[in-house]
Amino acid sequence: MMAAETDLAIPGLRGELAFHVDMSRRVSWRAGGVADRLYVPADLEDLVVFLRTLEAHEPLCFVGLGSNLLVRDGGFRGTVILLHKALGTLCLESRRRGTPWEGREEAGMGVIYAEAGVASPKVARFAANHGLVGAEFLAGIPGTVGGALAMNAGCYGRETWEIVAQVLTIDRGGEIHTRQPRDFGIGYRHVAPSQPREEWFVAAWLMLEKGDGAASREEIKRLLARRVASQPLSLPNAGSVFRNPPGDHAARLIESCGLKGTRIGGAQVSEKHANFIVNTGGARARDIEALIERVETVVEARTGVRLTREVRIVGERG
Repeated sequence: MMAAETDLAIPGLRGELAFHVDMSRRVSWRAGGVADRLYVPADLEDLVVFLRTLEAHEPLCFVGLGSNLLVRDGGFRGTVILLHKALGTLCLESRRRGTPWEGREEAGMGVIYAEAGVASPKVARFAANHGLVGAEFLAGIPGTVGGALAMNAGCYGRETWEIVAQVLTIDRGGEIHTRQPRDFGIGYRHVAPSQPREEWFVAAWLMLEKGDGAASREEIKRLLARRVASQPLSLPNAGSVFRNPPGDHAARLIESCGLKGTRIGGAQVSEKHANFIVNTGGARARDIEALIERVETVVEARTGVRLTREVRIVGERG
């Protein structure tokens, strides 16, 4: 995958280490700068070892599918850890004593264990194929479990943390921690630890009701068709750029300000869905960020609402 970019290996590691990596190839906007280093761990144990090789203040950026991320043109001066396909375990959780779901199987519940690199739509299909319902909305989230946990991703009236029973996190020193939902402040597109700590999500146990798998698969098809009909999926994008303000929709506010179709360079406010910014071809990260800033400024000036970004922007301006 990165053989031409790989300069050296660190003894004891089983993953892939690369230097000076073009992040535009690894984010869904298909724009952005270069990361100093990128590591793809072989598995969770290998990630533990890798983190223990880093200096205490090394800037880190954990990335799944890159569907909610923009790396500025000046690049990221640190290490990107790519989890998609690396942390890919997805399975039914067997009954275990002392867990938050002990005894729930008898009450018609089932639990799925999913690592952070698993694509959210894959979890939806896996659940339906095993007769578990309630995860259908994940089919409409174009990212991974790790990203969904980090931002409480949701759509069609459901949110990720509604079905979370327990999570695993990893800290900068490579220590693994088991955390409960009560250990976090959870809100709309926002998750923060209740106590100050620097940790990243690496896995989750999702508790779902047992039900009609065939009906669940049909619901997934319906939701995917709705997504195709309403979103500009033919062009590179990062999903919804802004959170919906209380009692309103970001797309409505943006459209009411006449911003649909507005361009800066190769970046455009989508004609199909105003809360999407698309790369029409050749957009730079600076074009996308400038367009985000213009939308924020115009919407606030005309409506009094300051939009909150849902996408994450990292790195240095070019």
